[in-house]
Amino acid sequence: MARILIVDDEKSQNVTMRLLLEGEGHQVVDAPGGAQALAALARESFDLVLTDLRMSPVDGLAVIEGARREAPGTPVIMLTAYADLDTAVEAMRRGAVNYLRKPWKMEEVKLAVARALEGAAIAREGRAWRREAQRAAGTAGLLGRSPAMARLRDLVDRIAPSDATVLIRGESGSGKEVAARAIHEASTRAAGPFVAVNCAAIPENLLESELFGYRRGAFTGADEDREGLFEAARGGTLLLDEIGEAGPGVQAKLLRVLAERRINRVGDPREREVDVRVLAATNRPLEDAIREGRFREDLYYRLLVIPVDVPPLRERPGDVEILADHFLAGFGRREGLTADLQRRLRAYGWPGNVRELRNVIERAHILAGPQPVGEEHVMLDVGSSPRRRDDVADASGGLALEDHERRLIRAALQRAGGNKTEAAKMLGITRRTLYSRLNLLGLDADGEASRS
Repeated sequence: MARILIVDDEKSQNVTMRLLLEGEGHQVVDAPGGAQALAALARESFDLVLTDLRMSPVDGLAVIEGARREAPGTPVIMLTAYADLDTAVEAMRRGAVNYLRKPWKMEEVKLAVARALEGAAIAREGRAWRREAQRAAGTAGLLGRSPAMARLRDLVDRIAPSDATVLIRGESGSGKEVAARAIHEASTRAAGPFVAVNCAAIPENLLESELFGYRRGAFTGADEDREGLFEAARGGTLLLDEIGEAGPGVQAKLLRVLAERRINRVGDPREREVDVRVLAATNRPLEDAIREGRFREDLYYRLLVIPVDVPPLRERPGDVEILADHFLAGFGRREGLTADLQRRLRAYGWPGNVRELRNVIERAHILAGPQPVGEEHVMLDVGSSPRRRDDVADASGGLALEDHERRLIRAALQRAGGNKTEAAKMLGITRRTLYSRLNLLGLDADGEASRS
């Protein structure tokens, strides 16, 4: 049966609950208060927690937070008096699976415990099934039958169960975040959150508060205390993408948190422990940044506990067909690509890697509409700078790049019913850029050739 932790500062309540649950065949550990419960959660594992709400100095809400931090996925049932119902609702919001009013009835307790344990078992089975399905499909999205991808999947499976820091290296668009998610999903932290932050997309002064949180009044606009991503990812995994773009102040703080697993919110002297696995990713050699004085060497070696290299798509052309079919299925298409299209895609260099392939397939899906995807719908190298018309001819039939662009814009406008904003979203550009391209290509607002 289950191993259950009961928490109540009234001894008589603990004794009564223990007798009831042991009579149902469960193994019971009781804690006389919230502080003792948190200590028990830190050193032991439980299948279920039942906790009183009103306890001092550590109340039931703190026990919920402790369970979420120390034992993600362990259900918590709150025991509360009628007058505490508003707080019980807050307990549910924080993660409790149920609450029981005091004085509780034995049959209600038995039913609530049975339902909570059944729900937890179903969730565990679901996670195990997803991990097995992901492994069969390619370890959580790491698709491909090339030797390079087989090695990557094997490495992910071997390193995922540990809590070691991982540095994921690879070109832009190669699938570094996919690899990070695969590590998280195959780990013991899979029930916890996966949080990703792009260090290159946030200015350093904002990145520090985003990662570590801040105290009210720490700077202009800090109207309340706020936890950062290290705390938000408790019990789970935090991915620091484009880590090489983090500034020196953030690097110093990252070095400390990796060494001590403690943080300080901006403007707050109080130290806080963090329970999170750190993954970092970079698309540029950090060794170059170290030589240039832009990256700390000691931080580099803290991150480089386990290096994971994601291969570029051009080094595994045999995987292009598998990925293309996967993306087509994601857009609801049952038919795959023709043999000629597959050969064409395999021969392309894919400078944008898997991300570029997905964009190509999405554009082809839009252009084809209800028809099967054909040669005329697959446009490669559309991100290149414009060249003279007589210089632009691709292997599929000598169509100029501008002709590809005109056809793509017309298809997007048609699919969007003439709505320029929606068409721009489909194309991955702004509405202003769409109007600019229409003008440059000599098209009117409907995508037709201008008569002027």
